[in-house]
Amino acid sequence: MIITFITGAHGNLGSEVSKLFPQALTPTHKELDIIDREKIFDYIAKHKPDRIIHLAALITVMKCEENRDLAWKTNILGTKNLIDACMDYNPDVYFVYMSTPCVFSGDPKEAPFTEESLPSPKNFYSLTKLLGEMVVRFSSLKKKLIIRGNLVPRKKWPYERAFTDRWGTYLFADDLAKAIKEVVDKELTGIVHLVGDKKLSMFELAKITTPDIKPMTLDDYEGPPLTQDMSLDTVKWHKYKITR
Repeated sequence: MIITFITGAHGNLGSEVSKLFPQALTPTHKELDIIDREKIFDYIAKHKPDRIIHLAALITVMKCEENRDLAWKTNILGTKNLIDACMDYNPDVYFVYMSTPCVFSGDPKEAPFTEESLPSPKNFYSLTKLLGEMVVRFSSLKKKLIIRGNLVPRKKWPYERAFTDRWGTYLFADDLAKAIKEVVDKELTGIVHLVGDKKLSMFELAKITTPDIKPMTLDDYEGPPLTQDMSLDTVKWHKYKITR
């Protein structure tokens, strides 16, 4: 039997991915913090997973700006802990890293971005995810995949308003989970974009689950720099329809 280990298995995406890998190892953050290098090494040594789907990350732009140390440790050093442990105890593991479209500039003139586009992170969150990618890409693991994709949970929009001038090729978390299972089952390697077949503004996306959502623009926003156009394209895989 293939042993699958999912980090971040209880987050918005991880909970959906875990449903599709019902036999997977899915420790909670409290049970296994990827920052704790010793515990990670002990866990990998004990279970020797055949594949790791690494979804755990600090993903909120504001939180990453406010606590850069935690973002660095989680998104970069946590990833390195997993890979180093695998190199010691199971170098043949298939390692899957979930990244983000935010590694790109977000310039509408440059979008959509393919797997071959040049990254240009705009905030600290984006930087940490790109550096996490680098940790994976330049590791000595033989089988590794970096996935980039836009996602939101299929639930009520968490804010009162949504941007009309920020865009992406979004999928709901359950849609993206199915796409992840598809590429994991085929053991794709390299970098792949799992993308929706339609470009939507955040406002259009929010209206699907929250019809009374109110519009806003980037002019109404105060905070760290945001990527404006997160639209992805793919030259390596196929696109998916966002289900409603």
